[in-house]
Parts: sequence; structure tokens; C-alpha cells
Amino acid sequence: MKEKLIDWTLTLTIVSALTLIGNMIGYGVMPLTALPGIITLMAIVLAGMVIHHYLPFKVPSIAYIGILGFLVTIPGVPGAETLYAWTAEVNLLALTTPILAYAGISIGNSWADFAKLGWKTIIIGMLVLLGTYLGSAIVAEIILRIQGIV
Repeated sequence: MKEKLIDWTLTLTIVSALTLIGNMIGYGVMPLTALPGIITLMAIVLAGMVIHHYLPFKVPSIAYIGILGFLVTIPGVPGAETLYAWTAEVNLLALTTPILAYAGISIGNSWADFAKLGWKTIIIGMLVLLGTYLGSAIVAEIILRIQGIV
């Protein structure tokens, strides 16, 4: 369990840092303003993962995370308004971008395995993403020109 907890914490820390940066660049929310919300969200996620690990039921961890998040933000629960105010500073797209990026590069859910692949893999991955983006943009441009929209 200790190894899983370390891996989860490392992953959540990386996602948190990237979310703070994305939140600042994309939405103008300063990192110190969004930090309490990020810490709250990541604590809920970590608690949900730990609950999932220890309970014998065959329920996905996202269910525990969602239920826990729901319970701590029910109106009338002490601190719910504060948690809502903190998490309102974190934009959804700033949060989902690093999560999806991690999912895309994750190998066996371990950053250590990914790091062993070396810097060449990172460059190739970036080139593949760039090529996919540019290819999609070119196709979209051609279709929009054919339709006379652009």
C-alpha cells in the first residue's frame, strides 16, 4: 500500500502543479488563489483512492471520489461553503488537461516506467501530437474552405 500511496501522491502532485499553471495561463487565476481548491480536490481524490483500496466492494474508485466530494459539499455541512469557494477558483479545463495528458502518456500507471524510456520518447510523443494537431487543422481548413465557411 505504501508504494501505491507514493505513486498516487506523486501523480496528484504533478497534476496539481500543471493545473495551477494552466489555470493561471488560460484563465488568469493566480496559483496562490487556486491552491486551496487544488489541495482540496487532490485530498478528496487521494481519500477516495484509499477508501477504494481498503473496501472489499467491486466499485470503481471514481465512485468513492464522487460520493466523498458530494458529501463534503452538501449545503449545511460545516465547511462546505468554504470548500465550494476554494474549488470554484479551479477551472474545469485547467484540471482536465493534465489529467488527460497523464492518461495519454501513462505506462502501467507509473511515471518511473515512463522516465526509463528516455528523452527520445518524449520528443517522439511531442512530434506525434504536433503532427496530429496540424493534420487535423489542415483537414478542418480544407473542409471549411470547400463549404465556403472560411
